[in-house]
Amino acid sequence: MPENTTPENTTPELRVNEREGQYEIYVGDTLAGYATYVDRGAARVLPHTVVFDAFQGQGLSKALIAFALDDVAAAGRTVVPQCSAVAHFIEKNPEYADLVDTGGAS
Repeated sequence: MPENTTPENTTPELRVNEREGQYEIYVGDTLAGYATYVDRGAARVLPHTVVFDAFQGQGLSKALIAFALDDVAAAGRTVVPQCSAVAHFIEKNPEYADLVDTGGAS
């Protein structure tokens, strides 16, 4: 199993992969994690978030979730946080609470 430490000069890169329906975070050229999404009307459902074991403990999930929520906001959508990590992130960062869909799009 390869050891991973994010080099200090490597800033994680965040991308939207529309073809796969996911937000992605890369360290160098390596996919470090992703958050899947499904669009339901004006709501974007976030059912699952993964950061691979080799990249745990580096704050990548927080960066990935913030990126996803910022993208949802920029698109004028609401979010359905089915993933517990996303729901927890929103609880800890109430500036994103207004994005939560209350219309039952889940």
